[in-house]
Amino acid sequence: MHTVHFPNKILPYLLLAPQIILTLIFFFWPASQAIYQSMLREDPFGLKSTFVGFSNFSDILSDPNYLHAFQVTIVFSALTALVSMAVALLLATAADKVVRGQTFYRTLLIWPYAVAPAVAGMLWLFMFNPAMGTLAYLLRSTGFDWDPLLKGDQAMTLIVFAAAWKQISYNFLFFVAGLQAIPKSLIEAASIDGARGSRRFWTIIFPLLAPTTFFLLVVNTVYAFFDTFGIIHAVTGGGPAKATETLVYKVYNDGFVNLNLGSSAAQSVILMIIVIGLTAFQFRFVEKRVHYG
Repeated sequence: MHTVHFPNKILPYLLLAPQIILTLIFFFWPASQAIYQSMLREDPFGLKSTFVGFSNFSDILSDPNYLHAFQVTIVFSALTALVSMAVALLLATAADKVVRGQTFYRTLLIWPYAVAPAVAGMLWLFMFNPAMGTLAYLLRSTGFDWDPLLKGDQAMTLIVFAAAWKQISYNFLFFVAGLQAIPKSLIEAASIDGARGSRRFWTIIFPLLAPTTFFLLVVNTVYAFFDTFGIIHAVTGGGPAKATETLVYKVYNDGFVNLNLGSSAAQSVILMIIVIGLTAFQFRFVEKRVHYG
């Protein structure tokens, strides 16, 4: 095993210093401030803060509204990851078969990822707005009672598809790269042995995509927990009747709208712990079923 030796012992630390400084400033410092703020409680006028220890956490975990937001987040995250990854895999397998114009097709499929979450939310809101949306009009013309502003299940469906559409391009890129990394000799050998169509995909191709699928599962889960705030805020605002209020949106609502900073900070700490635990669980148990070979 070859070991790298630096002529200057200070050089490695200088090379690492920019990244360490950025991590300290933009992650550890805000996280420490959130933990400190989560143990404080302000008076109604915001003039004085009182140290209350873990009282904010106990109040949150016994709050039915917070437990409801947790359930909403689980359902929303699972559906968003499932829809975005399934559609991206379908598009990737179709694009992998295209011989002419590969770059053109792939460029078109990548474009949605460049759209800001809030803009993506407004696009879907305009299309499905019950008062002026074109697609909403088509749904109503078929007799379907479409009104996501009043019906929670329809609002959830709308933000799931909006969030999944935004993430499909990202997943598509990795699935295409994973498909291109599969040796063509394996596909040809499977075809010679009689494995065709869906059987060849599920027995040969999909198992070889397991590392990519596992990575995207982690990324999409974190995306649904954190990066969908702009979509939810633009489309539903957490409504109707908190039907689409996820954990990250409740942090915003309690902290910036209701100005309950202590509770909001405690919620952000709990959300950070949940995401870290979920990611650790995926790496600890799900990765055991992934075969890198």
